[in-house]
Amino acid sequence: MRLPPPVLALSPGGLKAAEAQAWLDRVRHALAAGLRGVLLREPGLDERDFLALARELRALTREVDGWLGVHDRAHAAKLAEADGLHVGFRSLPPSRVPWRAGLAVGFSAHAGDGEASWKGADYLFFGPVRDTPSKRGLVAPAGFDGLAAAVRGTELPVWGIGGLRPGDVPEVFAAGAAGVCALSGILGAEDPGAAAEAYLTAAGARAR
Repeated sequence: MRLPPPVLALSPGGLKAAEAQAWLDRVRHALAAGLRGVLLREPGLDERDFLALARELRALTREVDGWLGVHDRAHAAKLAEADGLHVGFRSLPPSRVPWRAGLAVGFSAHAGDGEASWKGADYLFFGPVRDTPSKRGLVAPAGFDGLAAAVRGTELPVWGIGGLRPGDVPEVFAAGAAGVCALSGILGAEDPGAAAEAYLTAAGARAR
C-alpha cells in the first residue's frame, strides 16, 4: 500500500469529456516540475469517460513513479490500477470498500466528525483549513489550530485541504499534518508547473 505524497493535486471536479486532453497536458507540466500525486474526482463524467481518463492519468503518473488516487469509484480505481481510493461521508464507508487489497483508502473528515466515520481508512483529508468557495456556507474554516487538533485526534496520517497556498505549507506541517492538498492551487493555476514547484519548494525535504 502506498500513501499519498506530501504534496497532492486534485482534479477540478467539473471536467467535461472534451476538456480531458487539455487537462492532462496541465498534469504533464506539473509532473515534469516534480509533482508526484494526483487525485481524480470527476463526478460529472460518465463511467466510460472517467475510466478512460483514469487510465491515461495512471500512465502519466507511472512515468514518474507517481501516486494516483480515484475519488468514490472503487471499480474504476481497480480497473485503472490506482494506488488509492478516496471517499467522503456521501460515499461507501471506508470499512466497506471492495477490492481494497493494495489500495490506500482515504476519507474526507471535518471538524466534529467522530472516529467511527473513518473506521477502516488508511489516511484522512481534513478541512477546510482556510476559506474555500466549495465549502463556503457549509463548513466553517478550521484554521491551523483545527488542523492540529484533528492530527492529535487520530493515529492516521492527515493531509490538510481547503484554500491552502504555498505560503501555508510550513504551517500545515507545523500542525503535524503529513501533507497538503491543492485544487485550484496547482492544476487550476495559470502555470501548473510553476505552481507545483512552489508547493514542493515550500514542502522542502518532505517532498523529496
